[in-house]
Amino acid sequence: MSTQETPEEKLPAGQDTAHGAVRVADEKNPFADPGLPPHEPRVQDVDERAAKRSERTVALLFTLSMLATVGFIASFVTIPVDQSVYIFPIGHINALNFALGMTLGIALFAIGAGAVHWARTLMSDQETADERHPIAAPPEVREKVMEDFRQGAKESVIGRRKLIRNTMFGALALVPLSGVVLLRDLGPLPETKLRHTAWKKGKLLVNMNTNEPMRPSDIIVGSLTFAQPEGLDPHEHGFMNEIAKAALMIVRIQPENIKDKRELEWSHEGIVAYSKICTHVGCPISLYEQQTHHALCPCHQSTFDLSDGARVIFGPAGHALPQLRIGVNDEGYLEALGDFEEPVGPSFWERG
Repeated sequence: MSTQETPEEKLPAGQDTAHGAVRVADEKNPFADPGLPPHEPRVQDVDERAAKRSERTVALLFTLSMLATVGFIASFVTIPVDQSVYIFPIGHINALNFALGMTLGIALFAIGAGAVHWARTLMSDQETADERHPIAAPPEVREKVMEDFRQGAKESVIGRRKLIRNTMFGALALVPLSGVVLLRDLGPLPETKLRHTAWKKGKLLVNMNTNEPMRPSDIIVGSLTFAQPEGLDPHEHGFMNEIAKAALMIVRIQPENIKDKRELEWSHEGIVAYSKICTHVGCPISLYEQQTHHALCPCHQSTFDLSDGARVIFGPAGHALPQLRIGVNDEGYLEALGDFEEPVGPSFWERG
């Protein structure tokens, strides 16, 4: 008994039937194209209330990204660099790094999540199959691509879903500000921190080793002593930044051996005070040669003549070490007579 083939059975493998069903690949050709499954509409396609909920969800994610970006900027401006926070079970971590990482991560994640949710719930999900074409597309293919792009832009409902469009533009516009704000960390602004240290008129010179005020009798010819301003507490916020700019080298030279007239006027009985911070890349200078009065930076061997205005006599440093004008107060202690008259440390942009 013979069987009669139906029109569906006569269709080649992989072709859609009139009812949208897909035939199983021919048993003789297991690699035949099975075709696409029938399209099933999403709830957002048939229920405008569900579409509105998805729209609000996407807008909420984009708004969250904007708020996180603002939080990133606020954290960068307000949280001190050396502040820590306790996070269980990690322990104590840097508060600024934690805040910057968390806010920037949320900002980027919210944009990505919003875009994905938008695409999966509101944009068209119709699948189409197209034959591969050569890389050098002919004009008609390029025209088809542009037409597909225009059709995709229309189906993305970006023109009709204004809430999504506006919040997306806001999120994308704010996120780059995170990178712009980070440029602020390249260094202090000119005419601000570079030109000011903790030294000022009347500040006592305190020995870094003993933490005691210094008298002229405490310093002998040929010695090297390190000093800091009175009142600096190593446990206070900002101590490292202040001591990095205010650290002094104190040496005593016979007055007749001092070549620079201003250096002699700014000293007291041959006791001179120079910044300890090398003007090359900011290393602390710690080596002193008594016979030549030369101070040597151990990092790149910049050498300064402390008997001649601390001018550079060797190495890559670009400027002499700044000198601090000192004197003696009524109680016989060494004190500063003001701040440095030029910035200490590396010669960035010709000293601020």
